[in-house]
Amino acid sequence: MPIKLIIGLGNPGPQYTNTRHNVGFQALDALAQELGADFSKEKYKGKIAEGRIGSQKVTLLKPLTFMNKSGESAAQAARNGVNDPQEVLVIYDDVDLPLGRLRIRKGGSPGTHNGMKSIIEYLGTRDIPRIRLGIGTTQPGVDLAAHVLGKFRPDELNEVRSLVDSAVEAAQMSVQTDIEQAMNAFNGS
Repeated sequence: MPIKLIIGLGNPGPQYTNTRHNVGFQALDALAQELGADFSKEKYKGKIAEGRIGSQKVTLLKPLTFMNKSGESAAQAARNGVNDPQEVLVIYDDVDLPLGRLRIRKGGSPGTHNGMKSIIEYLGTRDIPRIRLGIGTTQPGVDLAAHVLGKFRPDELNEVRSLVDSAVEAAQMSVQTDIEQAMNAFNGS
């Protein structure tokens, strides 16, 4: 089943730009730039861009509902042109992965990620392909919310740029081939 909708998770507003929790938005911005698309339209409670990856037309979605309600936007977008949740790809941050590590999955638990929990709730299944982007675990004495809403340190930025570039490649491969091939190519590194 081809991927038709790619969702990057984050929080809207300038105060969240470049935070760990918004690396999904960063990846989608980079993908849009690669495709020559822009997020000039607001639709489905989010910002959308449209383009082609190979011969496949894709819609890119950045929900504007805030992280914990990402499923509202995702469900509206999915109702328009997606026949199965397997045609949706979600890109989001993961505190359970070391900084710079990327993991692709065909489905599964949302873990501690409230945005993914919301999407699973609204789409009614855990079988949603995803690209998890490692933002590093919390430091001792720092709570989870402060960690994910904090900005990357200057010494982490090169690794973040590399992670975003890998996410763009992984998303394109997921669309052009399939999730299995993308998993084989990216999960081993």
